[in-house]
Amino acid sequence: MIDPVKHEVMADMRIYQASTRVFKLGLLLWNRIKISGAEYIPEQGGVMIASNHVSYLDPAIVGVGYRRRPVHFMARDTLWKPGFGNWWMDHVGCIPVTRGTGDIRALKLTIKALRENKVVSMFPEGTRSPDGSLQSAKSGVGMIVEKSACAVVPAYIRGSYKAFPKGSKWIKPTPVSIDFGPPILPDDFKALGQGREAYEMYAALIMERVAGVRDGD
Repeated sequence: MIDPVKHEVMADMRIYQASTRVFKLGLLLWNRIKISGAEYIPEQGGVMIASNHVSYLDPAIVGVGYRRRPVHFMARDTLWKPGFGNWWMDHVGCIPVTRGTGDIRALKLTIKALRENKVVSMFPEGTRSPDGSLQSAKSGVGMIVEKSACAVVPAYIRGSYKAFPKGSKWIKPTPVSIDFGPPILPDDFKALGQGREAYEMYAALIMERVAGVRDGD
Protein backbone atom coordinates (compact mmCIF):
# COMPACT_ATOMS: atom_id res chain seq x y z
CA MET A 1 0.00 0.00 0.00
CA ILE A 2 1.35 3.43 -0.94
CA ASP A 3 1.72 5.91 1.93
CA PRO A 4 0.65 9.28 0.46
CA VAL A 5 2.68 11.14 3.09
CA LYS A 6 5.98 9.40 2.32
CA HIS A 7 5.47 8.48 -1.34
CA GLU A 8 7.24 10.70 -3.85
CA VAL A 9 5.51 11.31 -7.18
CA MET A 10 8.61 11.64 -9.32
CA ALA A 11 9.29 11.10 -13.01
CA ASP A 12 12.63 9.87 -14.33
CA MET A 13 13.34 12.62 -16.88
CA ARG A 14 15.15 10.28 -19.27
CA ILE A 15 12.30 7.79 -19.33
CA TYR A 16 9.65 10.50 -19.40
CA GLN A 17 11.23 12.44 -22.26
CA ALA A 18 11.91 9.27 -24.25
CA SER A 19 8.27 8.23 -23.82
CA THR A 20 6.87 11.60 -24.88
CA ARG A 21 9.17 11.62 -27.92
CA VAL A 22 7.72 8.29 -29.01
CA PHE A 23 4.16 9.52 -28.44
CA LYS A 24 4.91 12.78 -30.27
CA LEU A 25 6.32 10.95 -33.28
CA GLY A 26 3.27 8.69 -33.43
CA LEU A 27 0.81 11.55 -33.04
CA LEU A 28 2.63 13.64 -35.65
CA LEU A 29 2.83 10.88 -38.25
CA TRP A 30 -0.54 9.23 -37.61
CA ASN A 31 -2.76 12.04 -36.33
CA ARG A 32 -0.96 15.21 -37.49
CA ILE A 33 -1.21 16.70 -34.01
CA LYS A 34 -1.34 20.48 -33.64
CA ILE A 35 -0.53 22.32 -30.41
CA SER A 36 -1.27 25.90 -29.42
CA GLY A 37 -1.10 27.98 -26.26
CA ALA A 38 1.53 25.93 -24.39
CA GLU A 39 3.20 29.24 -23.49
CA TYR A 40 0.33 29.84 -21.06
CA ILE A 41 1.57 27.07 -18.77
CA PRO A 42 3.65 28.57 -15.92
CA GLU A 43 7.25 27.40 -15.82
CA GLN A 44 7.28 27.35 -12.02
CA GLY A 45 4.94 26.37 -9.22
CA GLY A 46 2.21 23.79 -8.96
CA VAL A 47 0.06 23.65 -12.08
CA MET A 48 -3.02 21.60 -12.91
CA ILE A 49 -3.75 21.11 -16.61
CA ALA A 50 -7.53 20.64 -16.78
CA SER A 51 -8.87 19.24 -20.03
CA ASN A 52 -11.96 17.71 -21.56
CA HIS A 53 -11.87 13.91 -21.76
CA VAL A 54 -13.30 11.89 -24.64
CA SER A 55 -10.71 9.22 -25.41
CA TYR A 56 -7.96 7.02 -23.99
CA LEU A 57 -5.72 8.98 -26.37
CA ASP A 58 -6.14 12.18 -24.33
CA PRO A 59 -3.32 11.64 -21.78
CA ALA A 60 -0.80 11.14 -24.59
CA ILE A 61 -2.04 14.32 -26.29
CA VAL A 62 -1.66 16.34 -23.08
CA GLY A 63 1.82 14.91 -22.46
CA VAL A 64 2.94 15.73 -25.99
CA GLY A 65 1.30 19.16 -25.83
CA TYR A 66 3.55 20.29 -22.97
CA ARG A 67 7.01 18.78 -22.51
CA ARG A 68 9.05 21.38 -20.60
CA ARG A 69 8.24 19.73 -17.28
CA PRO A 70 6.96 16.23 -16.53
CA VAL A 71 3.17 16.02 -16.45
CA HIS A 72 1.86 13.62 -13.81
CA PHE A 73 -1.34 11.73 -14.59
CA MET A 74 -3.84 9.98 -12.37
CA ALA A 75 -4.30 6.46 -13.75
CA ARG A 76 -6.34 3.48 -12.59
CA ASP A 77 -4.29 1.14 -10.45
CA THR A 78 -5.08 -1.88 -12.66
CA LEU A 79 -2.58 -0.46 -15.19
CA TRP A 80 0.23 -1.28 -12.75
CA LYS A 81 0.91 -4.77 -14.08
CA PRO A 82 3.84 -6.97 -13.03
CA GLY A 83 6.99 -6.33 -15.03
CA PHE A 84 7.28 -3.49 -17.52
CA GLY A 85 3.88 -1.97 -16.66
CA ASN A 86 4.84 -1.36 -13.02
CA TRP A 87 8.26 -0.06 -13.96
CA TRP A 88 7.03 2.33 -16.67
CA MET A 89 4.07 3.76 -14.72
CA ASP A 90 6.35 4.53 -11.77
CA HIS A 91 9.15 6.00 -13.89
CA VAL A 92 6.87 8.44 -15.74
CA GLY A 93 5.37 9.56 -12.43
CA CYS A 94 1.78 8.35 -12.68
CA ILE A 95 -0.50 8.50 -9.64
CA PRO A 96 -2.47 5.26 -9.01
CA VAL A 97 -6.22 5.57 -8.46
CA THR A 98 -8.60 2.84 -7.30
CA ARG A 99 -11.76 3.41 -9.34
CA GLY A 100 -15.14 3.64 -7.63
CA THR A 101 -13.78 4.07 -4.10
CA GLY A 102 -13.34 7.83 -3.69
CA ASP A 103 -9.62 7.10 -3.39
CA ILE A 104 -8.41 9.45 -0.62
CA ARG A 105 -4.85 8.18 -1.07
CA ALA A 106 -4.80 9.32 -4.71
CA LEU A 107 -6.26 12.72 -3.80
CA LYS A 108 -3.59 13.22 -1.14
CA LEU A 109 -0.84 12.22 -3.59
CA THR A 110 -2.18 14.66 -6.17
CA ILE A 111 -2.39 17.53 -3.68
CA LYS A 112 1.12 16.70 -2.43
CA ALA A 113 2.52 16.74 -5.98
CA LEU A 114 0.96 20.15 -6.68
CA ARG A 115 2.25 21.55 -3.39
CA GLU A 116 5.68 20.32 -4.45
CA ASN A 117 5.39 22.58 -7.53
CA LYS A 118 4.77 19.80 -10.02
CA VAL A 119 2.46 19.68 -13.04
CA VAL A 120 -0.55 17.39 -12.82
CA SER A 121 -3.03 16.65 -15.60
CA MET A 122 -6.64 16.12 -14.60
CA PHE A 123 -9.87 15.49 -16.44
CA PRO A 124 -12.44 17.34 -14.27
CA GLU A 125 -15.36 15.43 -15.81
CA GLY A 126 -14.01 12.32 -14.11
CA THR A 127 -14.58 9.94 -17.01
CA ARG A 128 -14.74 9.97 -20.80
CA SER A 129 -17.67 11.83 -22.33
CA PRO A 130 -20.02 9.33 -24.02
CA ASP A 131 -20.79 11.65 -26.94
CA GLY A 132 -17.81 14.01 -27.14
CA SER A 133 -19.59 16.95 -25.50
CA LEU A 134 -18.43 18.68 -22.32
CA GLN A 135 -19.84 17.25 -19.09
CA SER A 136 -20.11 18.78 -15.62
CA ALA A 137 -16.98 18.66 -13.50
CA LYS A 138 -16.73 16.64 -10.30
CA SER A 139 -16.49 18.77 -7.16
CA GLY A 140 -13.39 16.83 -6.08
CA VAL A 141 -11.31 18.83 -8.53
CA GLY A 142 -12.34 21.96 -6.64
CA MET A 143 -11.12 20.45 -3.39
CA ILE A 144 -7.74 19.64 -4.95
CA VAL A 145 -7.41 23.20 -6.23
CA GLU A 146 -8.18 24.73 -2.83
CA LYS A 147 -5.97 22.36 -0.83
CA SER A 148 -3.00 22.77 -3.19
CA ALA A 149 -3.41 26.49 -4.06
CA CYS A 150 -2.29 25.67 -7.60
CA ALA A 151 -2.79 27.51 -10.87
CA VAL A 152 -5.12 25.77 -13.34
CA VAL A 153 -4.51 25.87 -17.09
CA PRO A 154 -7.65 24.99 -19.08
CA ALA A 155 -7.15 22.93 -22.23
CA TYR A 156 -9.35 21.59 -24.98
CA ILE A 157 -8.61 18.48 -27.04
CA ARG A 158 -10.12 18.10 -30.50
CA GLY A 159 -10.29 15.07 -32.73
CA SER A 160 -9.47 12.32 -30.25
CA TYR A 161 -13.14 11.32 -30.05
CA LYS A 162 -13.03 10.42 -33.76
CA ALA A 163 -9.49 9.04 -33.66
CA PHE A 164 -10.00 6.66 -30.73
CA PRO A 165 -13.61 6.64 -29.48
CA LYS A 166 -14.88 4.62 -26.56
CA GLY A 167 -15.02 0.94 -27.50
CA SER A 168 -12.61 1.25 -30.43
CA LYS A 169 -9.67 -1.15 -30.70
CA TRP A 170 -7.60 0.88 -33.18
CA ILE A 171 -6.49 4.50 -33.46
CA LYS A 172 -7.74 6.07 -36.69
CA PRO A 173 -5.45 8.40 -38.69
CA THR A 174 -7.61 11.47 -38.15
CA PRO A 175 -6.23 14.88 -37.05
CA VAL A 176 -6.04 15.78 -33.36
CA SER A 177 -5.11 19.00 -31.59
CA ILE A 178 -4.80 20.52 -28.14
CA ASP A 179 -5.24 24.19 -27.24
CA PHE A 180 -4.23 25.65 -23.88
CA GLY A 181 -5.74 28.81 -22.40
CA PRO A 182 -4.61 31.45 -19.88
CA PRO A 183 -4.21 30.11 -16.34
CA ILE A 184 -6.78 30.51 -13.60
CA LEU A 185 -4.78 31.78 -10.62
CA PRO A 186 -5.34 30.96 -6.93
CA ASP A 187 -6.75 34.45 -6.26
CA ASP A 188 -9.36 33.89 -8.99
CA PHE A 189 -10.61 30.87 -7.07
CA LYS A 190 -10.45 32.57 -3.66
CA ALA A 191 -12.74 35.30 -5.01
CA LEU A 192 -15.47 32.65 -5.25
CA GLY A 193 -15.18 31.73 -1.58
CA GLN A 194 -13.50 28.91 0.31
CA GLY A 195 -14.43 25.61 1.92
CA ARG A 196 -16.69 22.79 0.82
CA GLU A 197 -19.41 25.10 -0.44
CA ALA A 198 -16.94 26.60 -2.93
CA TYR A 199 -15.69 23.33 -4.46
CA GLU A 200 -18.48 23.11 -7.01
CA MET A 201 -17.98 26.76 -7.98
CA TYR A 202 -14.27 26.11 -8.53
CA ALA A 203 -15.10 23.09 -10.68
CA ALA A 204 -17.70 25.05 -12.66
CA LEU A 205 -15.22 27.87 -13.30
CA ILE A 206 -12.69 25.38 -14.64
CA MET A 207 -15.20 23.88 -17.08
CA GLU A 208 -16.32 27.37 -18.11
CA ARG A 209 -12.72 28.18 -19.03
CA VAL A 210 -12.30 24.85 -20.84
CA ALA A 211 -15.38 25.74 -22.89
CA GLY A 212 -13.85 29.16 -23.51
CA VAL A 213 -10.72 27.56 -24.96
CA ARG A 214 -12.94 25.39 -27.16
CA ASP A 215 -14.82 28.45 -28.41
CA GLY A 216 -11.72 30.59 -28.85
CA ASP A 217 -12.68 33.09 -26.13
